[in-house]
Amino acid sequence: MRMTDIPFGTTDWSAVPRTEHKGDTGMAYWRTRNFGAIRVRMVEYTPGYLADHWCEKGHILLVLEGRLDTELADGRRFTLLPGQSYQVADGAEPHRSSTGADGARLFIVD
Repeated sequence: MRMTDIPFGTTDWSAVPRTEHKGDTGMAYWRTRNFGAIRVRMVEYTPGYLADHWCEKGHILLVLEGRLDTELADGRRFTLLPGQSYQVADGAEPHRSSTGADGARLFIVD
């Protein structure tokens, strides 16, 4: 990722409009900022969320609250707790996320 032509700035995430994205179960709420080709998001998954697709986009993802379960298409599974992150390249390994009873809040750069 190359970051160019982005002047210094700050973001009050509570002031960024929230969009809704339905999962197979539960909802995802995104607050999104775009800086050139880079998308930065604060994402909240409701309790019992399951993504409705296998994602092939690259991300750097940090869990801020809750628990995130991520499954790769090859069957591997990972659980991330607050302070843990993952990174994956575009087209590298299809993945999908789910949450348990507490949901999760994430910071994602892609």
